[in-house]
Amino acid sequence: MMVRIGLFGDVMLGRGVGEALLRGVEPAELWDPQLRELARSLDLVICNLECCLSGRGAPTTVIADKPFFFRGPPQAVGALEAIGAGVVGLANNHLLDFGTDAGADTVALLAAHGIRTAGAGTDIAAARAPVVVERAGTSIGVLALADHPAPYAATAECFGIAQARLRDGVPGWLLDAIAELRQRCEVVVVFVHWGPNMTTRPAAWQRAAAAALRAAGADLLAGHSAHVFHGVGFEQDRPVIYDLGDALDDYRPDPLLRNDLGVLAIWSPVACASELELVGLELGYCHTRLAFGEEADWIANRLERACSELGSEVERSDANRFRVRPLRPEPVHGF
Repeated sequence: MMVRIGLFGDVMLGRGVGEALLRGVEPAELWDPQLRELARSLDLVICNLECCLSGRGAPTTVIADKPFFFRGPPQAVGALEAIGAGVVGLANNHLLDFGTDAGADTVALLAAHGIRTAGAGTDIAAARAPVVVERAGTSIGVLALADHPAPYAATAECFGIAQARLRDGVPGWLLDAIAELRQRCEVVVVFVHWGPNMTTRPAAWQRAAAAALRAAGADLLAGHSAHVFHGVGFEQDRPVIYDLGDALDDYRPDPLLRNDLGVLAIWSPVACASELELVGLELGYCHTRLAFGEEADWIANRLERACSELGSEVERSDANRFRVRPLRPEPVHGF
């Protein structure tokens, strides 16, 4: 059977989004109905939760001069249910913004609503443990991790996130985890929160890490953190989504970088593993919809430039849909 996996970038349900929910906005209404329908048509939806969901805790002091603290109310879990989220990545720089109890509350809340989590746990082993789900007759393993911040990393005795400083190289534990998961699953997805904010292309160390992760057995690498979507590259004919951009937030738009535009990635590893579909998203204040018109055109132009830098080509298949494939060399005719 053909399985379709959808991947969203950062879903931020705190601050202004959380305040909207507390004022009575229904969690499902944070997403446009057309986008909800599309997401729920997929077999598995994976996203990064860019906050904790809890009523407990206070802004952490473990990171000096931290400017932003994101915590959403527990009812925000309904926004994840509305898009059919099946696996949520928690390895990022905001899960522990209100301390370990609030982070643990998030894991428990999502579990109570039937949503699996990856990238955080009661100790280092739990945080690094993969999630394995079966969809459409296909076993899918998901590993989530972040390259920052080190103070949020789980330890042998403390709740935290799976963290690895990938710019210094891919650690052995991660390569081993991918290889082991490769033996258990038909499809291996590595979901990583990495790199600085507001960048438009991957750094050299990210491209090197992507090659190493693919060589270890990852079928798909999907990144997030920059708040701006990057191009898609390919390693051994498998897609590397260097950054998905944002999916839902209350952030101030940058008129040049357009962090108010993102993508939903749709991948069919059984039907066509060496191709990726991207769907353009337009992010308003605490509301996300499919992109149309000038916004979809901006996404198309940006994707074409960004993907060409990474050796891939983009075909626009609809107003807001794009197919990305490895760029094939032109055939040579004659002598």
